[in-house]
This record gives sequence, structure tokens and C-alpha cells, in this order.
Amino acid sequence: MPTYQIEHAAGGRVAGVDEVGRGPLAGPVVAAAVILPPRVPGALACLLDDSKKLTAQQRNLAFAALLESRRAGTVEIAVGAASVDEIVRINILQATMLAMRRAVARLPSPPDLALVDGNRPPGLECATQCVIGGDALCLSIAAASIVAKVVRDRCMTRLAARYPGYGWDTNAGYGTAFHRAALLRLGPSRHHRPTFGMVRQMMLEMSLVAAA
Repeated sequence: MPTYQIEHAAGGRVAGVDEVGRGPLAGPVVAAAVILPPRVPGALACLLDDSKKLTAQQRNLAFAALLESRRAGTVEIAVGAASVDEIVRINILQATMLAMRRAVARLPSPPDLALVDGNRPPGLECATQCVIGGDALCLSIAAASIVAKVVRDRCMTRLAARYPGYGWDTNAGYGTAFHRAALLRLGPSRHHRPTFGMVRQMMLEMSLVAAA
């Protein structure tokens, strides 16, 4: 389980930063920044873990608890994203860094330190510490991973209603067997990433057919 040791040792306002959505064939990449209080209530801490280890129900419960704490003024939360167009223009790595910068910039004021999941600093305008596997080690990063995951999943569910057939409400745009079969049947949508794997191949084939 993640702990609050790194945040406590740093002192001040420490933001956990994480992202979700690097690998899907469709949809944006989303990042979140979360600042927890100096003393995290046990009832909240026990809900927080790496979002990948939690069920959808557990993530939603933790997300609701974080939002309630934000309304109470004890937790700060901000979200940033990078669109499919930006992913295409600057590549997925740089789009991920951009989403993280946007999330941190939307906090009420700059944190004293940002703990970023992974091994690449996103170029924040504050002190930054990268933590490999941070969503399983640091409570604030775990919280950010939950917020980013829930926000992105809900975004993909809304898109699924507008672009039915791809199963985005269940696969969140990842390349599941169902999603890949739907791509073959329906072709790519405007929210698919044209530089990614199967989508790239399909769009190349479509361009060749159009040019013939």
C-alpha cells in the first residue's frame, strides 16, 4: 500500500502527479495533480492505491471521497488533458508531459514540490521529484492516478454514446479484441489516434485506396 512518507519528509504543499491513457487506440491522455492535507484521514488513506489495482467500484468510491475532501477544503485537485490532435502533432510522450503540466498549472497555486510517477520530469515550474512506481508508493500519486483514471473513463463513456460500436464504455479506447474487431467493421473515428498501431495501418490502407 502507498504511504505518506515522501510527502511528510518533503514538507509543504506536495502534489502527486500521474497520468492515464498513453496506450489506448482512441481518446485523450489525461493527467491529475492532487495535494493531500498534512495529516491524511485514515478513512481516506485506506481508499487510496494504484488505480490499476482497484476495481471500478473502488476507484469511484475513492474519487467521491477525494471530491468531498476538496469541497471541504482539505484536498486540492486539478486535471489536465491532451487531445488526439495534440498526440498526433507532438507524439504521445510529449502529449503526456503537456497534460501533466496543465494539471499542475490548474492547481490554486504552485506546489512546493511535485512528485511525478515515472522517470521523466514533465518540465514543471516547481521543484519536481520523479518516483518510479509512485502510484503504488506515494498516497498523493495514488490519489492522482485514481482521479486521472476516473475522469478519463467517464470521458470515454460519454464519447461511446456519440460513437457507438467501439465499446469505449467498457474498454476506454484500449485495443481489446472487441475494439479491434469494431475498427475492422466500422473504420476509425475522429477520436482514434492515427499514429497508433492498427489505426495507423488502417488509415494508410484507406489513403492508398483513395489514391488509386
